[in-house]
Parts: sequence; C-alpha cells; structure tokens
Amino acid sequence: MKLMKILPLVVMTIVLASCNKPAGELVGAYKAGNFKEANPYGMLFIKKGSFMMGANTQSAVFEQPDNLVMVTVESFWMDETEITNNEYHQFVNWVRDSIALTNLVAAGMTDYAIQPKDEDFDEEHFRLNWHKKVPWGSKEEDIVDALAPMYYSDGTLKTSFLHYRYTWLNVDEALPQRNKFDVATSSYPAGASARVDTFWVNELGEIKDSTIYRPLREPTDLITQKIICVYPDTLVWARDFQYSYNDPMLQKYFKHPGYYDYPVVGVTWEQAHAFCNWRTKLFNSSSAVEANDYRLPTEAQWEYAARGGRKMAVYPWGGNYARDGKGCFFANFKPYRGAYNDDTGTTTVKVAQYRPNDFGLFDMAGNVSEWTSSAFQSAMNTHIHDLNPDYSYMARKADPDILKRKVIKGGSWKDVSYYLQCGVRSYEYQFESRSYIGFRCVRSYIGE
Repeated sequence: MKLMKILPLVVMTIVLASCNKPAGELVGAYKAGNFKEANPYGMLFIKKGSFMMGANTQSAVFEQPDNLVMVTVESFWMDETEITNNEYHQFVNWVRDSIALTNLVAAGMTDYAIQPKDEDFDEEHFRLNWHKKVPWGSKEEDIVDALAPMYYSDGTLKTSFLHYRYTWLNVDEALPQRNKFDVATSSYPAGASARVDTFWVNELGEIKDSTIYRPLREPTDLITQKIICVYPDTLVWARDFQYSYNDPMLQKYFKHPGYYDYPVVGVTWEQAHAFCNWRTKLFNSSSAVEANDYRLPTEAQWEYAARGGRKMAVYPWGGNYARDGKGCFFANFKPYRGAYNDDTGTTTVKVAQYRPNDFGLFDMAGNVSEWTSSAFQSAMNTHIHDLNPDYSYMARKADPDILKRKVIKGGSWKDVSYYLQCGVRSYEYQFESRSYIGFRCVRSYIGE
C-alpha cells in the first residue's frame, strides 16, 4: 500500500528531473522552442543593417536638401518585385466574390455561409463559406436575382461597387499625453477622446465618410474602420497625359492577360493600404501561426533595401551611372527627351526584366515609382530617430491636403535618371492615383 502511494511521487520526480524544470521555480509559462519564420512566398529576407540615409546629390528642383544621417533598420521581408496586375486581380476577385457570397446568403441561400452546429442562423453575424464557389453564369432565378445588383443593364460588372471594409488600430491617437493610459489604475484620463474616420454606404451605393471624436474608454475605441473601392483607376492613362493617345493602355492594361505580369498602376495609397490589410488576413486565415502584418515599407526600409547593402550607393545597382560600359541601361526610365524606348521600355514593362540589386530585389529603380508608408515633409531627416526611422501620419478625411502627402521612391518609366537614385524622394497625395505609381509590400521579421 505504501509502495502505491510513493510510486506517483517517484514518477513525478523523474519527470521533473528529465525536463530540468524544478518545481517551485521560475520556468516560464510556455515551452520555449526554436521558432524560425518561414520565408513568405514571393518575398526576400532583408537583413538588418545601417546606412547613410538621404540623397547623395543636390536636388534637381532646388529644394532644401535632406541631411545625410546614419540610421539602422531591423530585418524585414520585402516583395521581390512590385505588385503585379495579376496579384492585384486576386484582391479584386476576392472582394467581388465576397460581395456575391454575401448577396446569396442575404437571399436565403445559407449554404454559402458557415453556420455553428445546432444553432439558428444569425442573419447579421456569419462567416462566408469560401469552399463554395460563386455560381457565376447560373440560370437559376434565385441566383440571378441575388447577383443582379452587381451588374449594369448591359451585363458588365459594376466595378465601382467593389467595396472592401476593414479596420485597424489607430495607435497614434493613444500617444498624446491627454490620452495616456494609466497602468496603475487601468484606465484612460477623464475626457480622453480619439479622432477617427467613420464610413458608410448610402442607398445609392456611394461611400460616405466623416471625421468624429469618440470618447476613449477602452482600446477598442481606437479602432478605425474604412470602406474603399478597390478597383484601379484605369483612366489614369488618359488623365495623366493630355494631348497623348493612350487609349489602348486605358482599355487593356489592367484587364488583358498580356499585361498580367506588369506592375499594377492607378492604385491610390489608400487602396495599397487596404491591399496590405487583405493580404494579412489572407495569410493568417491559412497559417497555424499568425505573422506580422503586411504593410507598405517605411521610407528608410525602402531606401535601405534599394541600396542592396551598399551604404553609399547612388543607384540600386551600385554605380554612379544609369548604364553600363556597353551603353545598356540598368532600368526602365526616360533616358533622353522623347526617347522613351532607348532602355527597351516605352511605358511600363514586365517586372524583373532588368538585373536585380545585391539583395535580389527587382525594379527598385524605374518601371513605376512606389508608395511608402511615410508621410512627406521637406528636410525630414533632421528630426527622425536613427533606429527604424519613420515619419508617419494616418491622415483623416477632415485634414488639409498637405497632411495627406506620402513619400514615393524609385522613379518611373516617365522620369529622368535623377529620380532613380536611392536617396531621392518625391511625394503624391494619398487619394491620388497615377499611371506611374505602384507599390510592393514588406513584413517585419520575427526574431533577430
């Protein structure tokens, strides 16, 4: 009998000894493992490092030059190429299908939703069943009626109705002293408030928005929602260049398979921001372990990646000139006045047509300029921090346009070589779309 009582204690002692975790000691709440983040598809690992941030040459437009400053950035993943039309189509098609599935569920076809077992169907809160394909082309009357609002009378899809609704945590509203969270009392100060945008869709299907002040009582009050139409503005090919015949690009560039591997253009900063949010959801929906969010690169991350590990590189390829000894150009830009095709590209070209930089990244100069997450302000290098520098501001609807300027980098097919330099910066308003601006994503690395 005594043996039966002692045996469990002996077994427990052996187990604890074998685990090398003595009872009553600080051993941690979870089993520590050697976690290593898997390489995201289509992305390259950019190892942390330091570099001189800023333009190497004098400004071509006589602006006040930024100071060259030594900064350090931590490791991150970056897309090997700019986001292509084909990749952006995946986003557009997902939004289209989500609207279609929602319409089918609203019409009573609840098999297009995932329902909890043994519970009545909740018409307001449900998850779409992505295992069910949208019955495009079906002749069933119920299905035709449910999908009819998505089409014009001539049968073409209403691209203006492709709305993506998402939320994010508006952290910058928690940073002012007036909103500082008191950890001792576990509360926000009396009178704390958050300025956020609110969005809704009216009866005509138009997106409306306004800026409001919300009492700040808990972290969820910092959540901002946004609704945005995700379809690219194909009219940029005509709008950006007057007295120029670009109708074929207007009609075919985003739609035709011949352009699928070309960089997507006509996308605003706000649409690129929404794409990153969707891409994060897409990854986390099929991964056992959530990763850091996909997002636009900061200006410092973009410039560090463009230099390819060369601290003072003028161009991404490392040299001081835009072509090699044989006279071949290193990128797609505007070499001479009117001679767009001397570098083999007239407007945009397929991604990865020119040699990559030392990090393996393609088109960090030319083809299309790229959005960054950073807000634009002249001579910003004087104020930024030297570790992971960034000057960002999530502009609200009510803000003046000067606060809605975002840094663009890399130069494009219509720019002269000056704008191809790693340290040169320009800007565009976050609500504008251009035929020469695209983007690529980054994701912060977990670990060292």
